Amino acid sequence: MNKEKKIEVNTKGCKACGICYALCPQGVLDKDHMGKVVVKNPDACTQCRICEDHCPDYCIKIGG
Repeated sequence: MNKEKKIEVNTKGCKACGICYALCPQGVLDKDHMGKVVVKNPDACTQCRICEDHCPDYCIKIGG
């Protein structure tokens, strides 16, 4: 079975504002050494889309 990607992150467009990982209620997102978003726990994602809705640069897509 082919598992669909739940979260897509455009790290090139990310300006490391921190909004997405600060708002994620499940702790799915975190920051790397430069402050840019990384997906640390994709299985915990409930697809609430809070991160996607609040990203000012449209760098996060939920659900493919």
